[in-house]
Amino acid sequence: MLKLKQKGKKQLKLDMNPMTDLAFLLVTFFMLTTTFKAEEPVQVNNPSSTAEIKLPETNIMTITIAEDGRVFFGIDGQYTKERLIDFIDQRYDLSLDAAQKKRFSLISTFGTPVGQLNDFLALSSTERMKLEQPGIPMDSTANELAEWIVYSRMINPNLRVAINGDTETKYPMVKKVISTLVNNKVTRFNLITDKETLLENG
Repeated sequence: MLKLKQKGKKQLKLDMNPMTDLAFLLVTFFMLTTTFKAEEPVQVNNPSSTAEIKLPETNIMTITIAEDGRVFFGIDGQYTKERLIDFIDQRYDLSLDAAQKKRFSLISTFGTPVGQLNDFLALSSTERMKLEQPGIPMDSTANELAEWIVYSRMINPNLRVAINGDTETKYPMVKKVISTLVNNKVTRFNLITDKETLLENG
């Protein structure tokens, strides 16, 4: 009897080259598109709330009030910050150089009086983060926060204002910031809070 010779089983091979290419493309995409959160000069513990309104990702002016009452200011957009520091430089005759203005455009939040900006912007980013900033003055005679607000809104009228306060911040300080906003015709603003988790009974 004739016996059929069985051929050996074929081993299936999976070509991993396309998968490797895809993995590298994804890694490259996320590296190029991810925006890392800049390190802030002060840590704030926000109060909790059940509100679910989200702030837009662009055109934001943030006024941060630390636990000890120091006030910090920040806006997004490098071009906006470049124009803003030009206004402040001319207003106070600071004579900032191009390198200092460039550094300012890369800072997310600061709390330095205008009179100290020259020295502040001469520091490296590491030195600036180690420096304990005194906060932006809001005296009745020299309310520098008001000027930052006014000039920022002149440059970008679409700016949305957000107050980022600590849970331990004293109310009179928050009221002072709100009064500064209202006195400069900013009557709509958001309060930044953490999402409150609701516990179900039973």
